[in-house]
Amino acid sequence: MAESSPRRRGRLAAARRIARWALAVPALLLAIALGALLLGGSSSFGGSAEGARLARMQHSPQWHDGAFANPQGMWGDMGGALSRMFETTPHDVPEAPIVAVADPAQYARPPATGLRVTWFGHSSTLVEIDGVNVLTDPLWSERTSPLQWVGPRRWFAPPLPLRALPGIDAVVISHDHYDHLDEATIRALRDASRAVFVVPLGVGAHLARWGVPESRIVELDWWQRTRVGGIEVIATPARHASGRMVPQSDKTLWAGYALVGERHRVFYSGDTGLHEGLRAAGERFGPFDVAMVEAGQYDADWPDWHMGPEQAVTANAMVRGRALLPVHWGLVRLAHHGWTEPAERVLAAAACTGTPVLTPRPGQAFEPDTQAAQARWWPRVPWQDARARPVVATRNGDPAQRYPSSACAAST
Repeated sequence: MAESSPRRRGRLAAARRIARWALAVPALLLAIALGALLLGGSSSFGGSAEGARLARMQHSPQWHDGAFANPQGMWGDMGGALSRMFETTPHDVPEAPIVAVADPAQYARPPATGLRVTWFGHSSTLVEIDGVNVLTDPLWSERTSPLQWVGPRRWFAPPLPLRALPGIDAVVISHDHYDHLDEATIRALRDASRAVFVVPLGVGAHLARWGVPESRIVELDWWQRTRVGGIEVIATPARHASGRMVPQSDKTLWAGYALVGERHRVFYSGDTGLHEGLRAAGERFGPFDVAMVEAGQYDADWPDWHMGPEQAVTANAMVRGRALLPVHWGLVRLAHHGWTEPAERVLAAAACTGTPVLTPRPGQAFEPDTQAAQARWWPRVPWQDARARPVVATRNGDPAQRYPSSACAAST
């Protein structure tokens, strides 16, 4: 079991207090409903690790003082975040319906190049890579919530039902927050496919609670790997948090992933702030044909948990991505920014560095090797640039020591 110095214990305790505050705000808004769920023993919260699963978690280098922890310090201005909790943001939701691509014929033939990607909104993607079909963080429910009558609601229906997708070989989960681990979707995939579920340490307890056989659950620590058909799935470090209710905070691990086939490589960041583990992933497994990097649901008050658009471009360079697919935007409102702002700011920052950016319409399958150019599908509405709303991560929890920001992106 990893040991903790008194200084490290103090730093971890401070980071956890910040995380608890961040989680407490929505918890307060849902207090009555969640109380009813608790009394009813709802399965929405998932399960708790015990026995051999818990023992394996406790031997992880990421486990400290009864929970998982980031190796970096974490900083957030929670007082500022709370003071702005109820402020309104112009154009934070679409004013007209989003028209997704709903065409199962896209999958009538395997990808000619061996790599095809479909973005369904937020962080849900289908990656067809060297003969293996991988779903990342699939979210098919109406809301990102333990309840389907309250909580953030998606802006458009899933482009296709799960049964219309090509046979799924692996479901990859980055962490257990509701917008990434959806109970109803997991149960549907459990019954409709033979997929293996690849998850960070501890998340398997949720899946087991929802009836997924242990034989189909693979739990990984950072840098561990498993083989699915002809590809390797490697869990990579992320800088984030976990938990489906406040008392469960950080009892499961969070991760990104490298999907490595014989001919192609794809990176998925999961939810994360900027950190040096991204560079290590690029050195060990890059270059990547596509880097799917979170670029939305950010705020200057908590830059160490979500990197934001400009740092998504930085992260793409760190992992050696040949093309950047921004994810974690375009489906639900979870932060105070315009709904089109992530895409606009990514494009502005990418123009400074010459980074190719992939912006498919939700549900549009594309082959990066031959279909790099994609037309704008979102409306032109006002948005705030990096100078007005800078999101810059700290290096180790000290707001005075941050990663460098791009003067070009800030002035675009």
